[in-house]
Parts: sequence; C-alpha cells; structure tokens
Amino acid sequence: MVSLTERTRGGSPRALMSWRWWVAVLLFVAASVPQVAALVEGLYCGTEVCYDVLGVTREASKAEIARAYRQLARRYHPDRFRPGDPELEPAQQRFLLVATAYETLKDEDSRRDYDYMLDHPEEYYQHYYAYYRRRLTPKVDVRVVILVTICAISIFQYYSWHSSYNEAINYLVTVPKYRIQATEIAKQQGLLNRAKEKGKNRRSKEEIREQEEEVIRDIIKNKIDIKGGYQKPNLSDILLCQIVLFPYYLTQYVKWYATWVYRFTICREEYGLEEKLYLIRRNMKMSQAQFDGVDENSVQTFLEKQLWMKENYEVYRKEQEEEMKIKMATDPRMKRYRRWMKNEGPGRLTFVDD
Repeated sequence: MVSLTERTRGGSPRALMSWRWWVAVLLFVAASVPQVAALVEGLYCGTEVCYDVLGVTREASKAEIARAYRQLARRYHPDRFRPGDPELEPAQQRFLLVATAYETLKDEDSRRDYDYMLDHPEEYYQHYYAYYRRRLTPKVDVRVVILVTICAISIFQYYSWHSSYNEAINYLVTVPKYRIQATEIAKQQGLLNRAKEKGKNRRSKEEIREQEEEVIRDIIKNKIDIKGGYQKPNLSDILLCQIVLFPYYLTQYVKWYATWVYRFTICREEYGLEEKLYLIRRNMKMSQAQFDGVDENSVQTFLEKQLWMKENYEVYRKEQEEEMKIKMATDPRMKRYRRWMKNEGPGRLTFVDD
C-alpha cells in the first residue's frame, strides 16, 4: 500500500499546490474565529478585571468594595485636576473605569453574571446576552407599572361615566314631562318662591333664571333613577375596586351558586320573582345594566309569557324574528332601502342631472 508521503512526492505539482491551498484556507478560517477569552472589550470593565480595578479580591464583601470605590473615586475625580492638566484625561478614563467596576460589583445579580463570565469564558454569546439584557431592562418595578396603569384606567372610567351621567341629566332637564314634575315639586318645597328683593341685594332676571335651573336640575338628579349605561357612577364599579373586591365577589358567587343548586336542583323549589327575572335575563343574554333599561311593561310581558323557561323563550324569540321580517317587508322605508341597494348600492357611482 502506497503511503501518503510517497503519493505526494510522486504526484503532480498541480495536486501539491491544491493541497497546500486548502491547508492555507483552513488556517485562515481558524485564525478568523474570535478567540474565546473571559475579558471582552465592551463588556463590563473591558479587558481589565473589575476586581483588579478596585484592588479587591473576588471574596471581598460589599463594604470592602464600597470602601475601595470611594478611595479611588476621590483619587481620580476630574474635579481634582485643573483644565489643561495633562493628567486630566487619563484620570477621567480611570474614574469612568472605577465607576463601571463598582456598578458591576455592587449589585448581586450583576456580580454573579460577571463571576460566571470569568469562570466560563467559552460561553461567548451568552455573556453578551446577559450583559445587554441587564443593561436594557427597565429599572422600574413591573408591579408599580401595573398599579399605575390600573389607576389610570379607573380614573378614565369614572370620568367617562360621570360625563355620560351629566349628559343624561342635561337631556332630562329639557324634557317637558320631567321638567314640569320637577317644577311642581320645587314649588311645593318652597324652592321657587320669589321673595321681593330691594336695594343692592336685588338680583337680575338672568341670575334668578339660573338659580331656578339649578333647583330643577337638582330635583331631577335626586328623584329620577337612571338605569343602564347612563346611570349614576359608583366607585365600586371601577376597575381598581373590582380587582380589590374580586375575592369577596368570588366568595359571594360560590355561595350563591351553591344555594341555587341546593334550592332549585336538589330541593326542587319554585322560582321566585328575582330568580325568574335572572333566568329571563340570562336567556336573553343581557347584562344587568341592559336589563335594568327595559321598561316595566316589557318586563311584565316577559313574566306573563314565562320566558324563564328555555322552551318558552325559544318560541318567543322565533315570534319576534318573524314579526321583524314582516315589519321589514311592509315598512316603506325598508322597501326604499332595498330598492336603493339593488339599483345603486353604496359601491356605485351615479350622476344626477339637475
């Protein structure tokens, strides 16, 4: 069997040059790969060891590290040098290096990552990830951010509900039905009795009218019970209070559900008025605020039709759908709308000659 040396010696010059070329490429690639080193420029103290910068050992305590930092900071602080002093620039660089070393070693987590880098220099990219993750991570506690966000949402909720409630009151003040009733109540309570005013205390007609409007508004606000989305805002309904009271609400729900199962599933009791209304609202998939906005006549109709039973509600729903189809088929406005959709539609461009 011919050896590799003999084949090389007996080979052609072209084969020999090709083999040398491949060896050179491999050597170049090996030289291009960055050497694994524990001290990397751009990480922590660069090519210097942070412990050596502060002049302490790896077993030094926090107090020893802080003492060494204060001594070196006083020595290299830029304020100790005059402008133009040739030692100013080296002192500034040394001061920044000392500060970096102290920032690295004073924190337990950062010091642990740095010690791990010294002990495991082969994990090159892991050190970069740990260093920049710690530097770019926000310093604010996440719990504080969540709490501030919840408070901001709660404030916005209360302000929005309060604005909607004021809009409803402003509208009701203009409705003749409620305005007349509020005026009668104000007269009965003696709030609109105009006493004769003389001298400097005499008010203008505009001032008297504004006062009467405030009286009527206050009576409507106190007497009327607004339900639904425009009801009076309550602090217990905002997000912050809901989160705080969630354990209480959960306990109440579990207690209510257990009572419901015991009374109406196990003991087979008949439903009361409150239970019937709850089942009707659940069948209609309405929230409590939406159901509170339903007028009394409709609620009475629901009770007469026994809509708390699932089968009765399905029959009622189908009847309502059929009535709606008939109404849409016979309503002149719906006919015009369907004719317009068929002939022109929202996506067509037409020209009308005036």
